[in-house]
Amino acid sequence: MGRGHGHGHGHGVDSALEASRRGMRALWISFAALMVTAIAQAVLVTVTGSVALLGDTLHNFADALTAVPLAVAFLLGRRAATRRFTYGLGRAEDLAGLVILAVIGTSAGLAGWEAAQRLVEPRDMRDIGWVAAAGLVGFAGNELVARYRIAVGRQIGSAALVADGLHARTDGFTSLAVLLSAGGAAVGWRWADPVVGLLITVAILSVLRGAAKEVFGRLLDGVDPALVDQAERALGSSEEVLAVQQLRLRWVGHALHAEAELSVRPELSLRDAHRIAHDAEHRLLHALPRLTRAVLHAHPAGPQGDAAHDLVAHHAARA
Repeated sequence: MGRGHGHGHGHGVDSALEASRRGMRALWISFAALMVTAIAQAVLVTVTGSVALLGDTLHNFADALTAVPLAVAFLLGRRAATRRFTYGLGRAEDLAGLVILAVIGTSAGLAGWEAAQRLVEPRDMRDIGWVAAAGLVGFAGNELVARYRIAVGRQIGSAALVADGLHARTDGFTSLAVLLSAGGAAVGWRWADPVVGLLITVAILSVLRGAAKEVFGRLLDGVDPALVDQAERALGSSEEVLAVQQLRLRWVGHALHAEAELSVRPELSLRDAHRIAHDAEHRLLHALPRLTRAVLHAHPAGPQGDAAHDLVAHHAARA
């Protein structure tokens, strides 16, 4: 009765593959949109000489280029598991998240350095109207990309893609800050441009903090507690399951894996315990759409069953 029960479902594999395809499509569409936005802004930087616009442009280029490590991670995640990588290569997506954090931090450093230099050596801004227009273009492009990336990332369970979408959203608000720079220059405040550049740097660092929370949470096998509640309700919804113990969830890429121990009546046969675990697994798969694999262990309830379970756990720990 103390056997594990797990299935690799064709539905789960197909779902993971479709999620990877959707993620790739979101990446390339948003990459193209951000590159067009950044190139247009870069042209205007050479014309206007605005340091705030330069900071925004650097951030947009960085945001576009984060699509590259994510695309590589999605491709690696499609590879089948091997005897060396028994869970597959889905965790490459978490490594891509670290690259994204590095890119965000680098863009913050470049923007802050340029703004500080301009505070020391102020310069007049040229073509103020074009600077304001570039800020509006940057906001529109980034907000569209942000909504798209965040929506797809949440649908497919990709923390890295959601973090990238949050990055794009803050880019949009920093683009609006460029309007403040243009307004200050229009009234003769030469310090307004570098000060707004520094404010943009602070905004980028704020995004870095939020994205780091997402990425490092996934690296440490963090999951939304609501998912754990859903899983417990699904597994315990049958009268044949007396208790749900040792429930664990983890993300491997954008696929969810589950392990749990189910207490059942001690007089049940191995066949009946297997059936109960099988039914519980199907309820769990329906309750958690991103779940691709579940390993359930049924053991007899009561003092005797708990003692046997503790003995097995003790030997496993010593091994």
